[in-house]
Amino acid sequence: MNPELLFTQALGLTSPWAVDDIDFDPKAQRIDFRVSCEAKQLPCPGCGRADQPIHDRKPRTWRHLDFFQFAAYVHAEVPRVRCGGCKKTTQVEVPWARPGSRFTLLFEAFALTLAKAMPVSTTARQLRTDDRALWRVLDHHVTQAQAREDYSTVTTIGVDETACRRGHHYITLVHDLAERRLIFATPGRDAQTLKGFSEDLASHQGKADQIRHASIDMSKAYISGLGQHLPNAEITFDRFHIIQLANQAVDAVRKSEVRHDARLKRTKWAWLTDMARWSKKQDEAVYDLTRSNLKTARAWRIKEALRDIFQAKPGREQAEGLLKRWHSWARRCRLEPMKQLAATLKRHWAGVLQGFESGLSNGYVEAMNSLIQAAKARARGYGTASHFIAICFLIAGKLKHLPANPFQTPLQRMVAS
Repeated sequence: MNPELLFTQALGLTSPWAVDDIDFDPKAQRIDFRVSCEAKQLPCPGCGRADQPIHDRKPRTWRHLDFFQFAAYVHAEVPRVRCGGCKKTTQVEVPWARPGSRFTLLFEAFALTLAKAMPVSTTARQLRTDDRALWRVLDHHVTQAQAREDYSTVTTIGVDETACRRGHHYITLVHDLAERRLIFATPGRDAQTLKGFSEDLASHQGKADQIRHASIDMSKAYISGLGQHLPNAEITFDRFHIIQLANQAVDAVRKSEVRHDARLKRTKWAWLTDMARWSKKQDEAVYDLTRSNLKTARAWRIKEALRDIFQAKPGREQAEGLLKRWHSWARRCRLEPMKQLAATLKRHWAGVLQGFESGLSNGYVEAMNSLIQAAKARARGYGTASHFIAICFLIAGKLKHLPANPFQTPLQRMVAS
């Protein structure tokens, strides 16, 4: 088998395309494949009319996946067809690259695979190309893949915010909790972000009134946005957020008391961590304090009682009785942060109780946020919100229409999806 035929097959080319020359330069660490189109007539790319004459040919070059340790490039004189039907002269599409790209489809697919696991700048260095060009590839494919997603069966969502960059720049993320995937992301964290979601849902075969359940924190903006734009959604206030509020209240008590009692120094994380997860050092330092008359210990016991209610997962009716007793205790405890916590839960009573009926939480959402923030930290931030959103969809979107990793078998792709 001659090398031209071998590489024609390796590149997946079929008639009328074929490799007719190979230029290997070991000093430059590159290999160039020259591809020709043998056809004299081709269908019009515009109107599809068959057997139209080739008007001229334009030279183009694409970066391809490396062959061994050598950078590979594909060169071709791409025909332009002069159509007698539509009277236009149009360049034909080549089978190995999308229109307008300077990379082959296989190169782009591999770049997307790497970008899921490492910063785009690192991916660019590994692939020996420009990171700005890779961002264009990533933005294009993520946008196209997300546009093709079908959200007609989405009924249960989790809504949260995540920091985009320093200076109070946030994006709102909406996840399909049933399928555990990101389905919408937009800059901001106000009520209008939910309007944007309802409009985006409609463009993906969904309807705003099909959303029956929404798990959120106690953000006034999200509560308002759900009421205005997703009127059928029963709100569940995320139990992880409620425990986070309780931890903040305990820490406020500790900060006030530590100025007068040195025993509380260097104990912050023990008061905020589930006792079952205490280290030996934390256990030795704090266990006796939890049984004392310290204000922090009293606040901690109130917080742990609230945590126990959520961990027990009682039914709604039983939970309401337990929460009423807890609320009475917290309201009368003479610890202002805990009284404020009790008042906050009372204001959001229906949504708190709904959590015991729906069983929803934003645990999965928070886990995805951790992965997203870890990716942002590795990349040392992203230049634009659109880039950050693209990374969010790569990590959490489970997009079905991205180019497949060229180094995975069909079976591996099926398992990965």
